[in-house]
Amino acid sequence: MGHTTANEMAPNEQQTTGSEARPTAVAPASGDKREGGEALESSMAPTRGEALAEEGREPPMDSEGSGVNERVEKMSRLRAEGREPYPHARVPDRARIAAVLQAHPASTLGHGEHPALRYTLAGRLTSRRVHGRRAFLDLRDNTGEIQLYAQSDVLGPECYEQLLRLDIGDIISANGCLYLTQRGEVVLNVHGFELLTKALRPPPSRFHGVEDAGTRHRYRELDLMANEETRQLFSTRAKTVEALRSFLALEGFTEVETPVLQSLAGGASARPFTTHHNALDADLSLRISVELYLNRCLIGGLENVYDLGKCFRNEGISYRHSPEFTMLEWLQSYADHTDVAELTEAMIASVATEVLGTTEVERSGETIDLSRWKRTTMREVIASRLSIDILESDASELLALLADHGEPIDRRSSWAQAVHTIYTKLIEHTIIAPTLVFDFPVEMFPITKRHSEDPRLAEHFDAVVAGIELVSGDSELTDPIEQRRRFLEQRERRGEQATEAHPHDEEYVRALEYGLPPSASGGMGVDRLLMILTGRAHLREVLPFPTLRERQ
Repeated sequence: MGHTTANEMAPNEQQTTGSEARPTAVAPASGDKREGGEALESSMAPTRGEALAEEGREPPMDSEGSGVNERVEKMSRLRAEGREPYPHARVPDRARIAAVLQAHPASTLGHGEHPALRYTLAGRLTSRRVHGRRAFLDLRDNTGEIQLYAQSDVLGPECYEQLLRLDIGDIISANGCLYLTQRGEVVLNVHGFELLTKALRPPPSRFHGVEDAGTRHRYRELDLMANEETRQLFSTRAKTVEALRSFLALEGFTEVETPVLQSLAGGASARPFTTHHNALDADLSLRISVELYLNRCLIGGLENVYDLGKCFRNEGISYRHSPEFTMLEWLQSYADHTDVAELTEAMIASVATEVLGTTEVERSGETIDLSRWKRTTMREVIASRLSIDILESDASELLALLADHGEPIDRRSSWAQAVHTIYTKLIEHTIIAPTLVFDFPVEMFPITKRHSEDPRLAEHFDAVVAGIELVSGDSELTDPIEQRRRFLEQRERRGEQATEAHPHDEEYVRALEYGLPPSASGGMGVDRLLMILTGRAHLREVLPFPTLRERQ
């Protein structure tokens, strides 16, 4: 194959339509001629599906799906010609597009080709424009996008014809030299290419993307393919998880892995998913929390520990609830819940700074500073909004208040349950500024130490931002006798026979009998933190593959 020279014609360019304007080639008109006067051969002419795709429209559905049949025919033709559409291939000398463009800004290059700047790139074709003996293709990898400039005189007629058969969405590698166009765009002048993966379905329109939320959540690969914003979102997710681990490492915490399959899902009040282990002939639950196992690590001699992983709760789905979610839980030795609160403030501010470069985020048109936290108690926040003192009111008064606000009530509810319902249904969603709410009813937290000043309350807090609970923290109950009694009471409230503790509860109590040092715990919903950092309104937006109802 020949090489172009620096004084050859630069790619012919025009402005594209859509939200992103960039220099592109002039598309051939109907019946356009190749340079030299000959008509484009029918084997090179785009199919109807290709033409629609290049216009930013989806091809019509056929019996195999959207545009699949035409592409399957091309795949079969490739194999008939002895070319494998899914070869055993690797690209060891591949360069990343962003790195190439960053290393060679247009301001440092002269117009034309630069033979010394030779690269091999790989990625997905996002557009294609043919103009006679020249073609212009956009190639994208996960770092950026670059225009490929292909010429029949450089590739040779046969190779150039093969290039024209490529479809938008195909994955290729291309090698060549950098070329600066007359409009100042750095492109790759293609000297050779290889088809790495034949796409049998056309990708979403590059201009319109995937706009339907249900399609974006169910077919996340299309969302990622079409929307740069989604790709950035999941990059932010990875950075957030990394920042959380880095912060805890600097604070002297050790990461431990606790079991996902548990004899009894404990550490929180939630309905678990259950399964059966055939070899052990045992019923098991997917974990709803990891706290009890972290406590056992502290009993064994570890001090500051954490686990960051998946938890599962077989309950409702909402904008802030998912049956599968990522949880960070940590245990601090020789500390109480106020120490966990201070660590929470520092951790959230640190992660925001590391990931976003600022502690300020936008939520519903309001600026929220994640480095500035308010502190209050449940008693104070309820009194300020509803003019009722929960510590001076009995269950019937609190239930009447709920009824007055249109909330369904259960007359059998205890004082603690009524208080908790008032907070979760009427108060929590109104707390916008970063706030630590302390002093919850102890009945709702069976492994939390009682408040030192009021036995009805627990040494517990919630960290709330934009109406969403991000973190809950507790001083750990270290008295094994009290813990056994609490477990029995919890089972009685659930309507279970409670003459003795569950064997798994008893295992934990037995561990406590060896002595748990004064300690405190925190639990953070990582997905909820992502909602706050990225301004998303629904948990599904920040989950790569959220749990959805099966299509009918």
